[in-house]
Amino acid sequence: MPELPEVEVCRLGISPHIINNEVSKVVVRNAKLRWPIPDDLQKLIGLNVKSVDRRAKYLLLRFDTGSLLLHLGMSGTLRVIDKEVPVAKHDHFDLVFANGVVLRLNDPRRFGAVLWFDEHYDSQGLLSKLGPEPLTDDFGHDYLFNKAKKRKVPIKTFLMNNHVVVGVGNIYANEALFLAGILPTALAGSISRQRYNRLTDIIKQVLAAAIEQGGTTLKDFTQADGRPGYFAQSLFVYGRAGEACLTCKETLLEVRQSNRSSVYCPNCQQD
Repeated sequence: MPELPEVEVCRLGISPHIINNEVSKVVVRNAKLRWPIPDDLQKLIGLNVKSVDRRAKYLLLRFDTGSLLLHLGMSGTLRVIDKEVPVAKHDHFDLVFANGVVLRLNDPRRFGAVLWFDEHYDSQGLLSKLGPEPLTDDFGHDYLFNKAKKRKVPIKTFLMNNHVVVGVGNIYANEALFLAGILPTALAGSISRQRYNRLTDIIKQVLAAAIEQGGTTLKDFTQADGRPGYFAQSLFVYGRAGEACLTCKETLLEVRQSNRSSVYCPNCQQD
């Protein structure tokens, strides 16, 4: 599943091609995504995209009259292509623009979403219950410590709860906990304020670095066969179970938490 950095780079990649451009056609080939695509999106024809924003892993195309919400689900991709590019399998939704480009959603597993918010109002409450964005001041020192009081869930599960903070998915939770020296199995309520403050800083650094690295893939969003995924990064622990820790050479171990892989160093990371 694309995580916050991948979605942010997607936003950066598509924005220059669609902002201030007029929608000339809306094509829905399969409305049966995670939620049904609304059947009244033809009302977008003649409207200009004013901005492209992101909230958590949701992209929001802003028009004068409301917002079009897009979500990539487990395996979806967005591409900016020429309108003459042939339709491929799983190409479920197109926004065609007057300048000849198409914003096309491909979603093999159909866990993505295309929804409309009149007057920008989140009528389904998808965004209203989300935690703060990790790269903003709302996610600052003391926030995690205060949220974690008396919580008996593992710290990794706690970090991946979108009601606590958005966008800290499995890859980046693994990496941040390693760099902070915290075991993924440590109970959230048992971690000190000082360690939480350090973890907060590291989460910001890890996500910012991933976004910066992802800048090299911006061109992928305008290639007909481009399928931008996770960026080429030098990861410390994720996907490296059984290998040597890059810091101390101890063998990295793996546990399953909420059906997700958690890889950690038993020497560098502590409760």
